[in-house]
Amino acid sequence: MNGPDRRVADALREAARALEPVSDAPRLDAEWLMAHALGCSRSAMLLLHGAAPVPPAFADLLARRMTGEPLAYITGEQEFYGLAFCVTPDVLIPRADSETLIEAAREELAAAPPQRILDCGTGPGTLLLAALSAWPEATGLGIERSPAALAVARQNAVTLGMADRAEMRHADWTAPGWAEGIGSFDLILANPPYVETDDPDLAADVRMFEPAEALFAGADGLADYRVLVPQLPALLAPGGIAVVEIGSRQAEAVAAIAGAAGLSARLTRDLGDRPRAFVLAHN
Repeated sequence: MNGPDRRVADALREAARALEPVSDAPRLDAEWLMAHALGCSRSAMLLLHGAAPVPPAFADLLARRMTGEPLAYITGEQEFYGLAFCVTPDVLIPRADSETLIEAAREELAAAPPQRILDCGTGPGTLLLAALSAWPEATGLGIERSPAALAVARQNAVTLGMADRAEMRHADWTAPGWAEGIGSFDLILANPPYVETDDPDLAADVRMFEPAEALFAGADGLADYRVLVPQLPALLAPGGIAVVEIGSRQAEAVAAIAGAAGLSARLTRDLGDRPRAFVLAHN
């Protein structure tokens, strides 16, 4: 497929057919892989390089995708909230559904923009850096227990020009005393692990390739909510809110955990009309 006589347009058609068993969007995946191999944008590849020879790197990239490896890990990049994030296999891949958390926060805080933002389990910096892009006057703290993920978050803060406003700190909310001295926050964001250990609906590529510690939260998927949510009231500034992502079947259980912690819980749904997050605040 990448011989001297093969052209990009032909290789894309063949690659799209080859990817049908492993991808929901085989043609799109093939295009992103080809653009990455060419070192250009997808639009430039489509407009300018259809008749170009297939770059030598394309075959290896396609072979990786054929194994089910997520596209974002192959290209090393994933867009979220209009920002280009570096991603590695050490971090959970940002997903568009999680943009619902930022939109919910913007709606809730429209009259009082947050000054201090906390992201609990920041991964590659996804929610914190997206929020800081929405509120350019704010500063934020992202905590992460994985040193490898923390390194990615710090890299993204630099690359996206927010290193002066975003502190990325090694911390684990399940460890006693992790929050000592960090103060209070107008907005707390969290996308905690919430997948059931034996969830039959979890996609095979997610289970095979994405970091387990960012996914799984016990037999019922609620272990991290039980630890994190009761700590939120002490971290919220007056008038502050927390926006916490949930699994689509967890709304009732998480609302009960929040209520027991003295928090009101307003459910927000994603673009697919699935329960996606709770906006939590002091009662």
